[in-house]
Amino acid sequence: MDMFMMRSVEVNMEDETVWVDSGSTVGELYHGVAERSKVHGFPAGVCHSVGVAGHFSGGGYGNMMRRFGLSVDHVLDAVIVDAEGRVLDREQMGEDLFWGIRGGGGASFGVIVSWKIKLVPVPEVVTVFRVEKTLEQGATDVVHRWQYVADNIHHGLFIRVVLSSVKRKGQKTIRAKFNALFLGNARELLRVMSDSFPELGLVGEDCIEMSWIDSVLFWDNFPVGTSVEVLLQRHGTTEKFLKRKSDYVQQPISKFGLEGIWNKMMELEKPVLALNPYGGRMGEISEMETPFPHRAGNLYKIQYSVNWKEEGEDVANRYLDLIRGLYDYMTPYVSKSPRSSYLNYRDVDIGVNGPGNATYEDARVWGEKYFKRNFDRLVEVKTKVDPSNFFRYEQSIPSLAGSGLRIMSE
Repeated sequence: MDMFMMRSVEVNMEDETVWVDSGSTVGELYHGVAERSKVHGFPAGVCHSVGVAGHFSGGGYGNMMRRFGLSVDHVLDAVIVDAEGRVLDREQMGEDLFWGIRGGGGASFGVIVSWKIKLVPVPEVVTVFRVEKTLEQGATDVVHRWQYVADNIHHGLFIRVVLSSVKRKGQKTIRAKFNALFLGNARELLRVMSDSFPELGLVGEDCIEMSWIDSVLFWDNFPVGTSVEVLLQRHGTTEKFLKRKSDYVQQPISKFGLEGIWNKMMELEKPVLALNPYGGRMGEISEMETPFPHRAGNLYKIQYSVNWKEEGEDVANRYLDLIRGLYDYMTPYVSKSPRSSYLNYRDVDIGVNGPGNATYEDARVWGEKYFKRNFDRLVEVKTKVDPSNFFRYEQSIPSLAGSGLRIMSE
């Protein structure tokens, strides 16, 4: 279903809410909010061309998650068209379905037309920085220390680490890029960093104060000073093809382990790792509050990424083998039983439904990796609202109707 032109963004500053159509992008949402207020924002993604419907229905994370949690933690209402063609809001759909679409993947249950969200307060001035370290500049020690700091530091500070294999003076090395957003001024940020993470060596010249909406552009890799109108551009990548995978890390990786990862990355060359810290508000919300279960107990999430432009199945398989090779290498260092994944990276490597109506056992293979214990409740919701499994795809929640199976709820 093409929802590309359903892109209304209705901001109500009296109650600090927005009704946003599912065809809107995150950038259009941010732009609409910034037109009305300098002290409001929304905790969603850093890529402005991402559509809000898929983003919200899979959880939706961004660089304010440690302060405010996920996008779905601020969804107040939604309008959905169900399998019988009925148009339902929160009251009409009921709390079970409303729970299911906030992180359980809305396309399993119906067509979500629009969302009502609650805005969050942001200061007039925020601070960003981008600091790089190579192995020769002590990246291993700094990344190792980051693992002990990033989930415990000031809740208004989010420090992502992007790791890639690069060449310096003809030699392969690893570049660790520390990208940060701080919900406060530079002086306060420098104090926080001096107290909690002096190993990075942050200095005043690294810090840039700006408005929250300008920080959105900075994080989306636009030059400082770019007009906010660029957020209305709906195509945000020049890459033709991409693959994403994910993991969750629950114990710090040793320096020896990191050095092994660096060697593997330099061998494979292309895959990039992005480490996104948890803690803060993310650890305060129950893993059963929404279908998104990855809350307390996670130090950070890993995003594996590889992009390419060349055409052809053989080329694609070569790039896929690279990212899968790094993912396999990381097995000892990440969550287990299940090895968890983030729904919105839609990784078919972890399992897919068979043709026709999926069985519970088939779907459970991938379902528990995305949803953990919440998978069973999602199956119950699906069975209730779409028993005939009208809405289905490779990783849709299955219906138990007619199967004779029952789930024993805890």
